[in-house]
Amino acid sequence: MKKLTKEDGSSPDVVADNIEKLREIFPEVFADGCIDFHALRQTLGENVDDREERYSFTWHGKSRARQIAQMPSAGTLLPCPEESVNWDTTKNIFIEGDNLEVLKLLQKSYHRKVKMIYIDPPYNTGKEFIYPDKWQDNLDTYLRYTGQVDDEGFKLSANSETSGRYHTNWLNMMYPRLKLARNLLRDDGVIFVSIDDHEVQNLRYMLDEIFGSENFYASIAWQKRDTTAADARGFSVSHEYVVMYRRTESFKRNLLPRTPDQEANYKNPDDDLRGPWIRTSLIRKQVRENRLYEIENPSGRRISPPAGTSWRLPPEKFEELTTDGRIWWGVSRDGNLPFKKSFLSEVQQGVVPITWWDHKFAGSNRTSKVEIRDLFGGKVPFDTPKPTRLIKQMLHVATAPGDLVMDFFAGSGTTGHAALDVSAGTERKLRFLLVQLPEVADAGEYATISDVAKARLRAAGGAVRLRSPLLDQGIGSGSLDLGFKVFKLSSSNIKPWDADFDTMDQDLVDAIDNIKSDRSEDDVLYELLLKYGLDLAIPTESRDIEGRRVTVIGAGALIVCLADDITLEVVSGIAALREELKPEVMRVVFKDSGFADDVAKTNAAQILEQAGIDDVKSL
Repeated sequence: MKKLTKEDGSSPDVVADNIEKLREIFPEVFADGCIDFHALRQTLGENVDDREERYSFTWHGKSRARQIAQMPSAGTLLPCPEESVNWDTTKNIFIEGDNLEVLKLLQKSYHRKVKMIYIDPPYNTGKEFIYPDKWQDNLDTYLRYTGQVDDEGFKLSANSETSGRYHTNWLNMMYPRLKLARNLLRDDGVIFVSIDDHEVQNLRYMLDEIFGSENFYASIAWQKRDTTAADARGFSVSHEYVVMYRRTESFKRNLLPRTPDQEANYKNPDDDLRGPWIRTSLIRKQVRENRLYEIENPSGRRISPPAGTSWRLPPEKFEELTTDGRIWWGVSRDGNLPFKKSFLSEVQQGVVPITWWDHKFAGSNRTSKVEIRDLFGGKVPFDTPKPTRLIKQMLHVATAPGDLVMDFFAGSGTTGHAALDVSAGTERKLRFLLVQLPEVADAGEYATISDVAKARLRAAGGAVRLRSPLLDQGIGSGSLDLGFKVFKLSSSNIKPWDADFDTMDQDLVDAIDNIKSDRSEDDVLYELLLKYGLDLAIPTESRDIEGRRVTVIGAGALIVCLADDITLEVVSGIAALREELKPEVMRVVFKDSGFADDVAKTNAAQILEQAGIDDVKSL
């Protein structure tokens, strides 16, 4: 029985993974276990650019930002059922913690699982960054920020333009997060990033490098302000950008749903059985000799195209449309010009997205504040929320039923709220995964911004439940997932081996049970899910086998027993689950100190092996 090591408990080692991939592709460039860069250059031929002067995008600290993205995390996510909604059934996730550390922890479980990412990061307006200058240990930074350890040496930085690193501080914060986020996107996935004029150019350069310039998809201008700022010194800025990149060319955009205003253009004044229609002109504003002919209206008058124009259709096509009742001469049927009837039921059921999203279409800062005020009963606990209408346009463009949507700068939780609305109003049931730092909030009863987000998701779920058309049809709340599981970033549940000579005896005793005393079985269970790369929302079931708790995860993909005094009868009961559940692969994890002795541990491994379970580990 192998023991889970410290490396097993950490997030993926990106550098080691990249080296292994390179070894698979180019084994000939390795010598004595190291990369021979001379051989690699020869292998790549003319594709290597080693000129001193070449086009590149760089800044102070970029190499360090790359390294930070590659450093594994030894943290974990602690489950918080008491702060969650519908813990046992929901597939939505809310994580409270520093998003860089959380992104590292999610690399195994959500690698290429996310269809759409939307983020609204800090805009670099010269105000304080909540993200600190020192990047060497983001988990430690998070623990200090949340008061779990002392704050010696911890400081936030004001990123003013006079600092000399106005852009570099922002770039160093963003680069590793975007690098890690790309790993989570599906091949047909897409990322949307809100930004203003301060950093839009640098954001484009950065995303070109991370995603490839060929995967730029659109730069959308969103009308954030629907009134003029009369006190503006120069121009009244009325827009921001939403920059959109795909992961690969596999991404295919959807059409946007028609708005009520757009559908209102379709009418049915002649009660045509084919339904509402819209008229289109049959006049071409240029003369084409083969389209100059007379036609007759229903009253018998002969009509020619006006001077300098011609008909759009040849005579035989016009006759075909007339026979099919698709030519409109007005209510009197004696009009001077004919029009073609285009039926709503026959046109493409949607609208091609454009790169200008006005406030009537996608909401504004003002409407977003009204929205959150209504949700919180007149209070506005968050200063700069995005309108759900803005994010719902992205969801319509980029997602399909069952897709996972992520936002790792979640703020007040607008993305989760928008996903709930879309899931309730259409057949497109979406899952969301939100990440938010517990930044201090000036919001009355809410201590942190993450508290505001959780409260908003609860309120949004309640509002959706009241107005959902699915519920009105009596289908029941079981068809909608209005809940969310809450997790909080923390250090690993497993004690690090850090013995002190003066307390060696006690350290040896403590090491016998290497799970921290203030951590529960469920805490350890979810750390194991991350270690094995399983979804945090995967179904779990507790079984009682010979008086011991045994957790069945993913219909038998993983079996966990962290009980003490494990007997061979318990082990035999676990082995029987293989035949009962018939999973493709079954893995079993015990607590190392849970066995009476090494003989019991060895016998347990043999019993499980005989049942066809080879992957057995202890921690």
